[in-house]
Amino acid sequence: MTQSNDDYEVKKSDSEWKKELDPLQHHVLRDHGTERPFTSPLNDEKRTGVFRCGGCGEPLFDSSTKYESGSGWPSFWAPKDGAVGTTTDTSHFMTRTEVHCAKCGGHLGHVFPDGPRPTGQRYCMNGAALRFDEKK
Repeated sequence: MTQSNDDYEVKKSDSEWKKELDPLQHHVLRDHGTERPFTSPLNDEKRTGVFRCGGCGEPLFDSSTKYESGSGWPSFWAPKDGAVGTTTDTSHFMTRTEVHCAKCGGHLGHVFPDGPRPTGQRYCMNGAALRFDEKK
């Protein structure tokens, strides 16, 4: 599945994305791939800061919303206001809610209704789709 640029502020061709992203980032962000669990260093990130889209740099999640879900992927109970969008994903013989960057459309992961309070949501994100900026 490839990502369309039509509905997003950041519009780039696939060749432009391939020049800017490493192969794993491209696979996750543009081809809706998934990294292997427990492989991202961001899964263990505990510093104060902001998790941004690995494609366009848009701020997506504040570190105060990150928690250890045990899933093997960085997990958050809420995104920043207006930072992400969702679509229905029916791949792999199941129905899930896919999460994408609202600015560039990059695939981030999925959201599940089994997270902690106050939202009850688990935004299970691919670390390859994110970058972390520590608050200094």
